[in-house]
Amino acid sequence: MKNIISIIAFGLLLLSSCSYTQKIKDGTTAVERKQFAVAIPFLKKEYEKEKSKVEKGKLAFLLGECYRQMNRPTDAIPWYEIAYNFQYGLDALKEFAFAHKQSGNYKEAMEAFKNLGIELGSPYEYRKEIKACEIAQTWEKEASKSPFVVQSAPFNSSSADYSPALFGKDRVAFTSDRASATGDEKYNWTGMGFSDIFIANAEGTDISPIADIPINSDQHEGTFSSNGTQTAIYFTRCFSNSSQDAYCKILATYQEGEQWSLPRPLPFCKDGINYGHPSVTADGNTLYFSANAPDGWGGYDIYVTEKNQEDWSEPILLSRSINSPQDEKFPVIEGDTLYFASSGHTGMGGLDIFRSYKLQNNSWSPAYNLKAPVNSASDDFGYVVDKRVRPGNDIAYIAYFSSSRPDGYGMDDIYKVSRKAYFEDTTVVTMDIDYEIKLQIFVLEKIYAIPNDPNSRVLGRKPIPNSTVTVFLRDSLSNFITDNNGNFTLKLEENADYSFLAEAPQFLSKSARFSTRGIGKDPSNPSLEFEMEIELDKIFLNKEIELENIYYDFDEAYIRDDAQPTLNALAQTLLENPDIRIELGSHTDCRGNNKYNQDLSQRRAQAAVDYLISKGVGDDRLQAIGYGESNPANDCNCASCTEEEHQENRRTTFKIIE
Repeated sequence: MKNIISIIAFGLLLLSSCSYTQKIKDGTTAVERKQFAVAIPFLKKEYEKEKSKVEKGKLAFLLGECYRQMNRPTDAIPWYEIAYNFQYGLDALKEFAFAHKQSGNYKEAMEAFKNLGIELGSPYEYRKEIKACEIAQTWEKEASKSPFVVQSAPFNSSSADYSPALFGKDRVAFTSDRASATGDEKYNWTGMGFSDIFIANAEGTDISPIADIPINSDQHEGTFSSNGTQTAIYFTRCFSNSSQDAYCKILATYQEGEQWSLPRPLPFCKDGINYGHPSVTADGNTLYFSANAPDGWGGYDIYVTEKNQEDWSEPILLSRSINSPQDEKFPVIEGDTLYFASSGHTGMGGLDIFRSYKLQNNSWSPAYNLKAPVNSASDDFGYVVDKRVRPGNDIAYIAYFSSSRPDGYGMDDIYKVSRKAYFEDTTVVTMDIDYEIKLQIFVLEKIYAIPNDPNSRVLGRKPIPNSTVTVFLRDSLSNFITDNNGNFTLKLEENADYSFLAEAPQFLSKSARFSTRGIGKDPSNPSLEFEMEIELDKIFLNKEIELENIYYDFDEAYIRDDAQPTLNALAQTLLENPDIRIELGSHTDCRGNNKYNQDLSQRRAQAAVDYLISKGVGDDRLQAIGYGESNPANDCNCASCTEEEHQENRRTTFKIIE
């Protein structure tokens, strides 16, 4: 089984440790350092030597995780099954189900998802996955009626080849980690090399790394795009070293006479966010890309930016027609049509290829799945139409796309697809069409591994029946009660902004928003239905809850920038729940004397309180308590505590006291 998609493709969008030079002596350490290719032989040897079934189950799960991270789900399936049979738990069953789905074993996947919902106590959690498997089976059966004919491109290799792009009159640019790529290091996540941009002719007889343009380096480069005159080139590069995580940015290089400028990141790329997959319009004035920015709908989303006199404008998030709560990646703009890959819209496995048309008022038509044979249970992405040469009267156009389907030459491969002309769309626009937009709203609560411990792991969600949702539209409001499935359906107006407030006894109230702006009208799909989940937190009175990502500089108490998003979310919760009072607690590790730690923790707790006050929370609702080292989360022997254990004890918490 070939890889579902080279992790390098995702590596251009993932936080991944690149400390690939460190010496590894066991499988668990290799997994912790994200060296999955290195971990597999260690783990297999350890599994064979282990006598305990419980320990074997743990090792089997790690092996499944290694194959999953390397996007080899068929190889992961037996290890997840062993882990589940050896009492590893629900995580093994969950990954077993998804591995079957991404291997195209839809019947087995549906059975596993059904069993998973039963064991979790919430059939709701995996209902969409079961439905997607049913739809995928139908699309597979209908593939023979498709207008697409798919075949492998002639420039594939045994390595990862993906993200095709048009270049020049007859060339195809693509990303590859084949042996001729720059650099000698191995990327131990995959066991392969680092990726570069290559250029090939359509016949595959002339393939080489891109030359004369300063793009390739010993880092990961990928996803190439150029304007119509090939005088401006945009691509992704992941910056990394042996001591920190890799973040990816979009770089640009411009032709200046006979030379090319030194590639530089585009000005909107911020630290701590992954950017990638640029696609520029032919006139060079509009750029689409994907990013995992915190202002998105969830996961990776697609954004657009416009070129102005100074540089590029602040990116705008595309509408709900395109983006979902999951991942949207690899946008490719072709005229008024946007092709993109998504794991959030209903698809056949991992990423599927969708298209959307730009309509009036900059709105977008609903995402349309290209279905089989273009899409498959594997990851399919990076669809680019080639209209430079018309192939014949019976063919409308030729396109290229990437896929990790198992019949390829290597990890990811590039496929050439011909679209038959006699399957051209013949949609008739009718004036008397009743368009409607519906929103299904689900109110949910978390399922904790330890039911009464909000600091324990979240296993899933289940509906909250009979909860109240207040809907705000302009100056009006209305109330709805959820049914036994925690759900109700609302018919929405066009080009409107909605706000919601969900409430239930013994839960904290929570707000949400949904906009129909940018959702266009498509005569072939006049009735649109979206889903939105509002997840409520249960009230645990006088129960200390840890706030994630609250860190302080050494011997300092001020609120760092990276702590602000967590405190902003807490402030929002307090403003939505005006009747509660909380205590902000700060804890130190055991290093330093008691008085020093007590004073430092009090100053840190007060700093958090002051920050919340600055966000509009009344000071009478907040109490700052510094605990110093008196209440450790991990009661290790101070002299022998690891740095991870010290970090576990350095924490900021809150608890509802009234």
